[in-house]
Amino acid sequence: MLDSTAAGLLTGLSLIVAIGAQNAYVLRQGLAREHVGLVVAICALSDVALIAAGVAGIGRIVESAPWVIDVIRWLGVAFLTWYGVSSLLRARKPESLHADDGVTVSRRGVAVRALALTWLNPHVYLDTVLLLGTIANQHGPTGRWWFAVGACVGSVVWFSGLGFGARYASRWLSRPRAWQVLDVLIGLTMLAIAASLALS
Repeated sequence: MLDSTAAGLLTGLSLIVAIGAQNAYVLRQGLAREHVGLVVAICALSDVALIAAGVAGIGRIVESAPWVIDVIRWLGVAFLTWYGVSSLLRARKPESLHADDGVTVSRRGVAVRALALTWLNPHVYLDTVLLLGTIANQHGPTGRWWFAVGACVGSVVWFSGLGFGARYASRWLSRPRAWQVLDVLIGLTMLAIAASLALS
C-alpha cells in the first residue's frame, strides 16, 4: 500500500511539476491574488478526475480514438495562441498590472481559463490518463488505486503550494516592470507550447 502510494506521489509530481501553460496560469493568479482558491480547486480536482479515469481504464478509449486527441490538440493550439498574444498585449500596459490591487478578472473568466488550460491540453490525456493509468495498473487491482491516491495527493499539494505560496513572492513583483516581464514570459511560454502542439 505505502509503496504504491509513494510511487504514485513521485510519478504524479514528476509529470506535473514541469513548466507548462497550466502551471504558469496558476502562478500568475497566485501572484495577483485573484481567485486563487478557485483556480487551485479547478486544477487539482480536474487532475483527480483525470487520474481516476486513467486508473479505471478510460485511457484505452482515448487510445482507440486518436481523432479525439487531434480535435483537443487544435482547440488547445487556438486557445494557447489567443492567451499568449493576450499576455503579450497586457505587458504593453504596465499601469494595469498590480500584484495586490484588487480583483481585475471575473470569477467566471478565471474559471473558464483554468478549465481550458487543463482540459484543452492533449498532453494531459497522454500523461495523466494514459501514462499514469498504465503505470498504476502495474501495481495490481488494489495497488493501482493506492497509486492513484498518491498521484492525487501530489497534484493537490503542488497546485496548492504554487497558487497559495506565490503570494510570498509578490513583494518582489510589486513593480509594474516585474509584471511586464512575467507576462512576457507567460505569453512566450503559451506560444511556444502552442507551436509544439501544432508541430507534433
